[in-house]
Amino acid sequence: MSFDTTLVNRRLHRFDGHDRIWLFGYGSLIFKADFAYLDCRPATASGWVRRFWQGSHDHRGTVVQPGRVLTLVGEPDARCCGMAYLITPAVFDHLDLREKNGYLRQVIEIDLHGGMTVPALTYVAAPDNAAYLGAAPEADIATQIATAHGPSGSNRDYVYALAAALRSLGAHDAHVFAIEQHLHALECAQPPSPFF
Repeated sequence: MSFDTTLVNRRLHRFDGHDRIWLFGYGSLIFKADFAYLDCRPATASGWVRRFWQGSHDHRGTVVQPGRVLTLVGEPDARCCGMAYLITPAVFDHLDLREKNGYLRQVIEIDLHGGMTVPALTYVAAPDNAAYLGAAPEADIATQIATAHGPSGSNRDYVYALAAALRSLGAHDAHVFAIEQHLHALECAQPPSPFF
């Protein structure tokens, strides 16, 4: 599959005939909701974990030096905390462009905080997409993230913003927090800049 999945997603007619759809955000959608929504609530997706296994060539890195961003990976008994947004189908045009680097729309079940289980659309980058980088030791992932930068900013800032957003939700994510700690360690290990 090519890097750009925009047209593929636009041919997916999930939620046709619906005027409102829940969208599940588990990465940057938690802290950067740059689209119109009718409601938002913390939510949890069972059977999924978030992993920094997707390359970013268009937002947090470049084709020459890709960053690493999140995708969902199936894992029995796991729970992934995020944000759910109630949106209209008109928002898909924006979201399909935002998530075009290998992500496909997928429908999953989520639990809205407050006790309701609903179907929701989310964007998942599967291993068969051209930008997929796959598993790696968290220290190696942090090393790649530390130097990656793209049109949406530094890859490091993405990790820090996500970790802060998860803490504000009261959510613990060992993978994200481990990478954050490795990034801090890398920063502390850098020699100080000389004064001129």
